[in-house]
Amino acid sequence: MTTALKQHTDLLNERVNKLLDALRNNYANRYAASPYYHRDDLTFEVVPGTKYLKIVMSDHGSKSVHAFVHRQTGCVYKPASWKAPAKHARYQLMDDASYEECLRRADWAGGYLYIR
Repeated sequence: MTTALKQHTDLLNERVNKLLDALRNNYANRYAASPYYHRDDLTFEVVPGTKYLKIVMSDHGSKSVHAFVHRQTGCVYKPASWKAPAKHARYQLMDDASYEECLRRADWAGGYLYIR
């Protein structure tokens, strides 16, 4: 692996992990006051594929795709199905301004992924 590719991969993984933290924090902040809230109710994991990183959300044993992240470009996509992203990129994790906007707007339910 070349140095540039390793740096790109490391930066992308770091930014995807920060996005996961933002999603977890959004859920915790929204429901922490509820008597039914448990910290481990909702989890997010990254499932690597050949072209995309799939962000999978697990809620009480039920799994769904939260988002797709293109491995080469860092583009974040809303899911169209379990296996495929929607057509248009919503954010670009490798662009600092877009990345900051993504973190600022991130919510656990995925509302930030809709085109306005």
